[in-house]
Amino acid sequence: MSTKKEVKETYYESIRKQGYSRRDFMKFATYIAAYMGLESSLVAQVAKSLETTFRLPVIWEHFQECTCCSESFIRSDHPIVADIILDKISLDYTLTLMAASGHQAEAAKHATMEKYNGEYILCVEGSVPMGADGNYCCIGGRSAKDILIEAAAGAKAIIAWGSCASNGCVQAAKPNPTDATPIHKIIKNKPIIRVPGCPPIGEVMAGIIVHVVAFGRLPELDRLGRPKAFYSKRVHDSCYRRPYYDAGLFAETFDDQNAKDGYCLYKVGCKGPMTYNSCGTIKWNNGVSYPIQSGHGCIGCSEEEFWDNGPFYERLTNLPGFGIESNADTVGKVAAGALAGGIAVHAVAANIAKRKQLKSRTSRGKINEENLSH
Repeated sequence: MSTKKEVKETYYESIRKQGYSRRDFMKFATYIAAYMGLESSLVAQVAKSLETTFRLPVIWEHFQECTCCSESFIRSDHPIVADIILDKISLDYTLTLMAASGHQAEAAKHATMEKYNGEYILCVEGSVPMGADGNYCCIGGRSAKDILIEAAAGAKAIIAWGSCASNGCVQAAKPNPTDATPIHKIIKNKPIIRVPGCPPIGEVMAGIIVHVVAFGRLPELDRLGRPKAFYSKRVHDSCYRRPYYDAGLFAETFDDQNAKDGYCLYKVGCKGPMTYNSCGTIKWNNGVSYPIQSGHGCIGCSEEEFWDNGPFYERLTNLPGFGIESNADTVGKVAAGALAGGIAVHAVAANIAKRKQLKSRTSRGKINEENLSH
C-alpha cells in the first residue's frame, strides 16, 4: 500500500526479517509439505522455492460472505502461515485486512493489476449475485459482478475460497432471491481452484498457496476443481467413529449414553459419508478437534448445495458417495432417523460372513490335524 519504491523479497527473506530462525523455516516447510501430502524428499524443494521465489502479488476480493475464510486463515495452527504467508505474501488488496480504504485502496489494487498483469493471483471470498444485473452487492458504487470480471481479466489464476465462492453456499440456498452464483460459473477463461468449506481449513488454504509458489503450477484437481491433496477422501473415511458405524453402534440423540460413549453420529444426521474434506486428518482449533470430535455431526459444508441437501439433524438414506455401506440402508429404508432394519441386516450379514470364515478355518484345522496324524 506504500508509495515508496518497492523492494522485492523472497518468502525466506521476509520470514527471517520477522524474527524466525532457519530452524523455524525448515519446520514450516516440513509441516506444510506434510499437509499437502508430499513425500519427505520434496521438503527440500518446498524450502528452496520459498528461499528463491519472490512473493506472489495477490488481490483478495470480498463479495457475499461473512469473512470466515479470512478468519480461518489468520488463525492457522502454524504462526508462519498467519504472520508470513498471509501478511507478507505481497497482499496488495483485501478489504478486510488492509489499512487503506476508499480511493487509496482502489489505487493500490489497480496499480497491482497494471504492474503485474498476467502474474497476480486473484483470491475471491464470497458468491456474486447475478440478479438485478448484480445490484444486490455493490462496493464503491460498482457491482460485485463488474469488480470480479475486471479483477479476473489480468489474473494468472483464481482461488475461490470457501463454499460461497466455490458453490454459492447459504446465499444460493432456495429460493436464492439474489441469484448468488459461484465464481467458476461466471469466469470461464481462467484456471480456478475451488476450496470449499464454511470455512475451509487454514492449513489447506496455506498449502494451496505454497504449492503454487513451490511448483509454479496449480495443484492436481478433482473433477469439481478441488485440490485432491485435501478433498480426495470423505470425512467418513478418516472419522475415528467409523468403527462404531461398521459395528452398527449409533447415538440415538445428542445427549444419550451412546453419544457420550462416542458412538457414530450418522443416525442423528451426520453427513460425513457424502462429504469430501480433510477435517478428520488436519482438524481445527490448532489441530485439537473437529465438529464430529466435539460431538456434532458433519453438516457437509464443503459439498455443493449443502444447505439444501436435507435437514442437518435427520439421517438421510439416499446420500451420494456411499460404497459398500449402502447395503445397510438399501434394505432398511424407512423414515429418516430410523435405522433398525438397515442396522439389523448389516449386523446379520457381518455375523454370517464371520461364521463362514470361522467354519472355513475350523475345517482347515481338522484337515491339518489329519495330515499330521498320518
